[in-house]
Amino acid sequence: MAPFNCTPVTEFILVGLTDRQELKMPFFVIFLYIYLFTVVGNLGLILVIRTDARLNTPMYFFLSHLAFVDFCYSSVITPKMLGNFLYKQNLISFNACAAQLGCFLAFMTAESLLLASMAYDRYVAICNPLLYMVVMSPGICIELVASSYSYSILVAMFHTILTFRLSYCHSNIINHFYCDDMPLLRLTCSDIHSKQLWIFVCAGITFISSLLTVCISYVYIISAILRMRSAEGRRKAFSTCGSHMVAVTIFYGTLFFMYLQPSSNHSLDTDKMASVFYTVIIPMLNPLIYSLRNKEVKEALKKVIINRNQDSEFMKFIK
Repeated sequence: MAPFNCTPVTEFILVGLTDRQELKMPFFVIFLYIYLFTVVGNLGLILVIRTDARLNTPMYFFLSHLAFVDFCYSSVITPKMLGNFLYKQNLISFNACAAQLGCFLAFMTAESLLLASMAYDRYVAICNPLLYMVVMSPGICIELVASSYSYSILVAMFHTILTFRLSYCHSNIINHFYCDDMPLLRLTCSDIHSKQLWIFVCAGITFISSLLTVCISYVYIISAILRMRSAEGRRKAFSTCGSHMVAVTIFYGTLFFMYLQPSSNHSLDTDKMASVFYTVIIPMLNPLIYSLRNKEVKEALKKVIINRNQDSEFMKFIK
């Protein structure tokens, strides 16, 4: 706590992506379409996976949870960001800011752990295919997902409590389009050294361990693929892993750029651009990366569309 008296902040003002009026409406339209595509893409992917028995495998089980996290991830951030383009001052209450930060941290952490789980799933499928259904049993898959959510919620609660126990009396203007640790720490009049230390410790443990899991898994995967005699088998395996690696590279690259650098090197304007990628763009891209390039998902999607068209025609016939 601060060693002096000050007027406590009860609400914050989010600056947003830009303060140029001529850019706000074009940005609003662009990000509105991105958000709608994100919602439809991720919820549609969950629907397809849950309704098609052929997709009842560990890989698609993890993918459905990744789609759920992406949907929640985007919904925590994007609607408030859209408000920045419409209102002169986009206010957010102290408690709402804390809730947004907590949800953001929870879903961000869960996404990194789910990506690591998916990498392990691909490792088992390619390197130990005969033991795949034993090692990746339904019970193990549920435990991996449940532990990811549980750990993410605990980390999010811990960081949110630390951040909002600080005193805010310098300013209530957040130079960002959502409530995040870095811009909030610029506003506090409390000592932030312990908070910064915990950011590096938790970020290091969570994201470096997750990334190591991904990297080690892919070392074994690539080694196994190169030993395959069938060119078609190598092509199929690389195609499956390539989609995951693209998502991993974008996600972890922006996070390390954002959080694992000295505070003296931080530029909040640069951080805002990086944040757009992993809070808005990645949740939109993941359904494309993981589904539209996947033959099984495309066939399941066609089946859903055909069934809906047949149901529609049947209802018209009845009327």
